[in-house]
Amino acid sequence: MSHLVAPSILSCDFAHVGRDVEMVSSSGADWIHVDVMDGMFVPNMSFGLPVVEAMKRHSSIPLDVHLMVAQPERYLSHFKEAGADVITIHLEACIHLHAAVQQIHKLGAKAGVAINPSTPIFQLVEILPDIEVVCLMSVNPGWGGQSFIPGSLSRISRLKALIGKTNSKALIEVDGGVKLDNAQEILNAGADVLVSGSGVFGQPDPAAAIQTLKNLKKA
Repeated sequence: MSHLVAPSILSCDFAHVGRDVEMVSSSGADWIHVDVMDGMFVPNMSFGLPVVEAMKRHSSIPLDVHLMVAQPERYLSHFKEAGADVITIHLEACIHLHAAVQQIHKLGAKAGVAINPSTPIFQLVEILPDIEVVCLMSVNPGWGGQSFIPGSLSRISRLKALIGKTNSKALIEVDGGVKLDNAQEILNAGADVLVSGSGVFGQPDPAAAIQTLKNLKKA
C-alpha cells in the first residue's frame, strides 16, 4: 500500500479555512488532519466542534481528528457527529483506553491512539490489535511549526516491529516536524501516514508541496 498524506489544517490561514480545506481536498491529499487542543492536556488551544463541522462542509476527503484533550471520551460522539472519520485519542490522556476505542468503533469511526515522544512504545502492545492508526508524535504536542525530534526515527522502526509481532493492521501516522527535506527518511523508517502542517502551508505553493509528499516512494 502506498503511503497517505494528511496535511494539518492547524497551519492554514484561519481567515480562509474553507478555502484551504477545499484546496487540500482537491490536491491529492488523502486525509485532512485536524488538531483539537483544549489548553489542559496541552498548553495551547486550537478550535472545537463548530470549526470541525464547518471544515466537513468544505471537505471531500476524510477528516482525521486528533484530540489533544483531557478525558477525550467525553467528546467522542460529538466529534463523530461533527464529521470526524478517524478519531485519535492520546494514550496518556485516557484512563480506560480500550473502552474509549470500543466507543469510537461503535460510533462508526476509525480509531487511532497517539503517543507522546517520552512514552515507551511497548505501552501500545495491548491496544495495537484493536486500532486502525497509531499517531506517533515526533514533537511535543501543543504547537505547530516545531522541529522533528531525531530519535523519532528509531521509534518508528520499533513501532513497525511491534505492529508485526502483534499482527496488527494499524497504520503508523507520524505527526510533528514532517517537512519536504525529511519526509523520505521518515517513510523509510516505516511511516504509513505523513502529517505535515507548516511543511505544507509554509510553502509558496501548498498544493505542490502535497504532491511532492505524495510522490515519494518508500525505499
